[in-house]
Amino acid sequence: AILYKPSNTKDQPILKMGPTKGGALSKNAQKYIPEPPGFTPTEEEKYLLSMYETVKSYEKEAHRLRENAARARLVAADEKYKRELEQKATVVEDSGSDGSVAAPRASKPKKKKAKKVRSEERDITAGAPHSDSSQGSDSEASENSYEQRENRSRDDRKKDLAERAAEEEERKRMELLGEGRHQDGWDDEEGPSIARRTKPKGDAKGSLVKSLAEASTPPHDFSKALRMSKVTGSVLFPESGAGGPSAVWTPPDSASDPNDRALVIELPKFQSSKAMRGQGNNTLAIKFAAPPESERFSINIAGPGHRDFFDVLFHFNPRQRHKGGQLVVNERQDGIWGQGVAVPLSTLPLIFGQSSCTLTVQVNGGGFDVFIDEKHCARLEHRTQLPPEECNLFLQFPSTDDYGKSENWKVFKVWWGHKDCMAADDLGGVAGVNVYSSLHPKKLFISGLSKIQTEPQVELRRAELERAFRKYGGDLGAVVTVPTNTTFA
Repeated sequence: AILYKPSNTKDQPILKMGPTKGGALSKNAQKYIPEPPGFTPTEEEKYLLSMYETVKSYEKEAHRLRENAARARLVAADEKYKRELEQKATVVEDSGSDGSVAAPRASKPKKKKAKKVRSEERDITAGAPHSDSSQGSDSEASENSYEQRENRSRDDRKKDLAERAAEEEERKRMELLGEGRHQDGWDDEEGPSIARRTKPKGDAKGSLVKSLAEASTPPHDFSKALRMSKVTGSVLFPESGAGGPSAVWTPPDSASDPNDRALVIELPKFQSSKAMRGQGNNTLAIKFAAPPESERFSINIAGPGHRDFFDVLFHFNPRQRHKGGQLVVNERQDGIWGQGVAVPLSTLPLIFGQSSCTLTVQVNGGGFDVFIDEKHCARLEHRTQLPPEECNLFLQFPSTDDYGKSENWKVFKVWWGHKDCMAADDLGGVAGVNVYSSLHPKKLFISGLSKIQTEPQVELRRAELERAFRKYGGDLGAVVTVPTNTTFA
């Protein structure tokens, strides 16, 4: 196995070739391969290494906790069993001194008397005199043989109790610790074991993994923690009677443009005045799944006069293979996309390759807040005035991107209704907050300029353009953005 081993020292990073299970290399014969020149791990590799270390630490901690819990249960069971054994021994001694021993002793005089009568009869029959000494010796021999039998019986009972106690202790021990080398799921030399652990017959509680699996939310439904109730909202897709969980929408493969057989859903009874105050229908929730091979997908929210989504109030677009993976939120006016807010996917919950994810979009006074699995990921501040009167908004799931390339994802459920404000008071770490000024909604793109490279050239061009367009910007003037190595501003 060849593993990358980052170096925290001044030495050159190395690749470590460790021992394999086939025995090709032993622990004492490890080979080190120098890192290739210019090699640097990607963000995904760093993230996977960090995640592996975290999972490893969690497994070790779980193993330690299981061991301590098993020891505690074993000690408690051992103490309980010792108390029960002492109680049983006390009961046996009491019963032996009062009943089991007293009964035979009560019958001993009868045996002596019967034996004495038989002896006298024999004496009378034989005509020989019997002395008191012979009678005493017979009585003592009978009493000694009875005591020996009683002692042997008591020893046998004690031995039987001890054997049963040892068997019971061993049975409880095996129930608590399990049988076999890998029953606890861990091996000191090889780490976590892949051997299947058998559940004890008397264990009424299920395993932790089984409990989590049973408690997990189905892919086609929302988590109960989100509180998407039928009282404050309604499920718009799938429609009632449309097949239930089996009703899933996917973009058609043969679509030629975004509007070709796209899924469009009306979001009823939207009032911008109420949404600004956190009231009325203000929250959209979508349960979806994007496979690992998916490159991108998107949704659009538009007002009543969108002209085939020529005007878009809110655009949500994760791109897995664009600039290392980005989430882009944007708006569209007169068919022209604005300046989008880009968020690296590495800073967000996993979207691609998951069994299901939940996207929540909430409209408020600040803009469109975006939440993925309840994490506040981005905000698109209002760039276009929302409809002043009560109306229906329109939600579109495009079939392709703007270049006609088919999108790849599944839509399980869509919910629209009211939820209290989900954004926290501190929005310092949320992308897109306080980045847009509504004083100048118009943007001018100037092309045909000469390319510039240095910072003084950038400052000079910015000053020239600010002076040229100052009279169009009101009291605050114009805000100019000048990129380097381009022909526009």
